[in-house]
Amino acid sequence: MSEQIKLLIVDDHPVFRQGLIDVLETDPHMHVIGEAADGEVAIELAHDLQPEVILMDINLPTINGLQVTRKIKNKAPEMKVIMITGYDDVEQVFHALRAGASAYCPKDITPEELISIIYTVRDGQYYVDGKTMTYDELVVWIEQKVGRFAGPMISDTDELFIPLSPREMEILEHVTRGLSNKEIAYKLGISHQTVKNHMTAILRKLRVDDRTQAAVYALRHGWVRLEDER
Repeated sequence: MSEQIKLLIVDDHPVFRQGLIDVLETDPHMHVIGEAADGEVAIELAHDLQPEVILMDINLPTINGLQVTRKIKNKAPEMKVIMITGYDDVEQVFHALRAGASAYCPKDITPEELISIIYTVRDGQYYVDGKTMTYDELVVWIEQKVGRFAGPMISDTDELFIPLSPREMEILEHVTRGLSNKEIAYKLGISHQTVKNHMTAILRKLRVDDRTQAAVYALRHGWVRLEDER
C-alpha cells in the first residue's frame, strides 16, 4: 500500500468540515491531519503540519481563502491547494489560479470526484472546469476563456496570474466598508497617494471602473464579510 496523502481542511462550517473528513477517510490512502475554521489558523497549521494537499474555502473569517492560499504557497510552493467553494464562476477560477491553487471545484461535488481530484493535484496536475489538465493545457484553457470576461484589455496571458497583493486586498476590504482613500491612508499609516496608487492597481486587476464596482466584486465573490465588522 502506498503512503497516505496528508490533508488539511480549511472551512468555517463545522458540519461541512466533518462531512469532508467522513468522505475522505473512506479512502485508505487519505489521512486528514488537521482542520481550521479561519485563515490565520490555516497558515499556522500548514506550516506546523506540512500537509500535501489543502482543501480551502474562499469565504473565511479574518482573511479570505485566496489570501491564505497565496501566503501558504509563497512559503511552501510544493503544497497543493484545492479551492472548494460555493462561488462557482470563471472569474473566481482565475483568481484562485492566480493565488496558487491547483484545482477549483464547487461544494456540491460528489465524494468520488473530490477524491479523484486530490490524487490529480497530488500528482502535479490541475483540475478546473470539470477537467484534469497539465500546466500547458491549463494555459491554453485560460487563453480560450480570457476574452469571455476580460475583453481586449488583456494582451498577455501572464498578466492574468498577477494577484492582488496583501496590501491591495487590505485596502479593498476597507473600501467595502465605506472608507475613503484619506481614511484608509490614516488607518494604515501610509500616504494618500500610496492608497490612490494601490486603488489604480486594484481596478486594473479586477477590470472594474470604480471603487464601488470593486467593493461589489469583493462582496459578490465572498472575499470580505461585512458582518465581521462590529
